[in-house]
Amino acid sequence: MEAEKFKAYNPKSIASSAYWALLPEETKDALATVSRVLPFRTNEYVLRELIDWSRVPDDPIFRLTFPHRDMLPAEDYRRLGELRSDQRAADAERYIAMLRQRMNPHPAGQMTHNVPLLDGRPLEGLQHKYKETVLFFPAAGQTCHAYCTFCFRWPQFVGVDDLKFNARETDDLRRYLECHPHVTDVLVTGGDPLVMNAESLAGYLEPLLEIEHLHNIRIGTKSVAYWPQRFVTDKDADALMRLFERIVSRGKSLSIMAHYNHPAELRPEIAQRAVQRIIGTGATVRMQSPIVRHINDNADAWAELWTTGVRLGAIPYYMFVERDTGPHRYFELPLVEAHAIFKAAYQRVSGLSRTVRGPSMSTHYGKILVDGVATIGTEKVFVLQFLQGRDPEWVRQPFFAKFDPAAVWFDELEPAFGESAFFFQRAERSPSRQPIYLRPLTYAS
Repeated sequence: MEAEKFKAYNPKSIASSAYWALLPEETKDALATVSRVLPFRTNEYVLRELIDWSRVPDDPIFRLTFPHRDMLPAEDYRRLGELRSDQRAADAERYIAMLRQRMNPHPAGQMTHNVPLLDGRPLEGLQHKYKETVLFFPAAGQTCHAYCTFCFRWPQFVGVDDLKFNARETDDLRRYLECHPHVTDVLVTGGDPLVMNAESLAGYLEPLLEIEHLHNIRIGTKSVAYWPQRFVTDKDADALMRLFERIVSRGKSLSIMAHYNHPAELRPEIAQRAVQRIIGTGATVRMQSPIVRHINDNADAWAELWTTGVRLGAIPYYMFVERDTGPHRYFELPLVEAHAIFKAAYQRVSGLSRTVRGPSMSTHYGKILVDGVATIGTEKVFVLQFLQGRDPEWVRQPFFAKFDPAAVWFDELEPAFGESAFFFQRAERSPSRQPIYLRPLTYAS
């Protein structure tokens, strides 16, 4: 297969694309306005292969990559339009900064509760939320082949250093892991680490292979959908596959945490070849995505995605709830609706696809699963449980919240049965019940 050269578009260069003439005028205006606050980036492959232009602006991949005016409140959208002139540039920058801070740029305590310490200093570009798992944000991987409009990592892409997580090299990560033998997993994330060439990625990953107690390396990536050529025809695609093989041959499990938001992303032949090449190295591909309005808020999409993935050898992993950050009001669904869609899709697939878990909220406390709706006695409730928690004792322990048909996130739920707080909130208020790794910045050596 002939190699295709990657070509990206930003808010200005998109006007040079052959697809510019196909954009509705309202979308052009939204692109000019919303992209001042939230990031925009797409590429030729997404435009040509993934978007059905006969369905624009309602095509799901179009909504996944192009901004809509309703991603900003109407008054903010109007105000930004007024501040477009060069004479108002300073006023516009202040207004944009205010809007970004209002959008909860770092949900679930990422800047305060998850940053580890080494020799008494915070480690930039690392997060340690759960005892066994450390997240690593390599500086060279803090962009993507295209940006998702709902992305909860949007602060990485807007050019504001204070909003970024990034690490320049792996020395601190290696030293931190050596001091913490209970850590078995490293998740390399971004952005997208696979925007790096194979040599650069190897520079980050190969030092980790010497750490005996590190069993699993995960790489979070959207490249499988937005640029599958990375694994098939890019000039160093073969070198990337050899890197994966070296990792596996050293006795480490390598998981590619593949972000697929819609089955259209798996329909092209090259996208399917990418999955098969990755699996051929001994790595696994695990599929995950939030459920988001306008894009995948129907059971048919999820059932097709999971079924196709399993046929190719991938493992359905998570359906997430859209996080409470960025333009989440545009994308969010009530929890009861998200659960109904998950249940309907789950019922349509075979047991091989039922490895998937969801809908799951990544909260300050941990990953909370909406397990169902039930009536217990005379009270209708959400049945919830932790899939992962800051305290391992919380995991797989059912608990209950009052049924609220409008609730879209955990902080909108109230304890059921007259309780004043959920059991883990009571535990957090009792220092004697709080393990050391629950406190902010306490994974120090």
